[in-house]
This record gives sequence, structure tokens and C-alpha cells, in this order.
Amino acid sequence: MGSRKRSAQKRQIAEFKAGLEHSLFEADGLFAREDARRQEAACQRDAALRDKACESKNRYATRDEALMVADECGQRGVRGLHAYKCSYCNGWHLTSKPPRKED
Repeated sequence: MGSRKRSAQKRQIAEFKAGLEHSLFEADGLFAREDARRQEAACQRDAALRDKACESKNRYATRDEALMVADECGQRGVRGLHAYKCSYCNGWHLTSKPPRKED
């Protein structure tokens, strides 16, 4: 149990508040580090997705050029290729997935 003296109580309250402020300061740093970690993870995810979806594929300037290459591949035995417009580079890529139906 704490002291009954006012000076001792004030000192204890001051120590408690100082400890509380220190804890809040540490918590702010913890939240800032977590935010930075999440932002870095999001950047890495975006870079990996961009590499997989765009940068690792052949890019064609026009849809006709991509379809022409798809036809050439079809003559060599690779059938079912479709062209799609890339949202990253605005070029055209080929995929074996069926084309998306427009709503």
C-alpha cells in the first residue's frame, strides 16, 4: 500500500505518469515500425505481381501483332492462346486462359 503523505503520493503519481508517457512513446514507435513493415510488404507484393503479370512476358505493341503471334504458335501446336491488354504497360500479352466476358 502506498504512503499517506501528500508529497509521497505526488511523487508516485508523477512517476506513474512518466512511466505511462514512456510506454506511450514506445507504443508509437512500435506502431510506426509496424506501418513501415506493412508498407514495405505491400511494395514487395506489388513488385512481384508486376513481374509475374507483365515484366516476365513478351510485350506486343498492338492487339493484331499479339494475335498474329498466337496464330503462329497455333501452327506449331500451341493452341488456345488469347491476347489481352496489360494494365501495367498498356501493351498486349498472350495467355492460355480463356478470354474474359465483358458484362
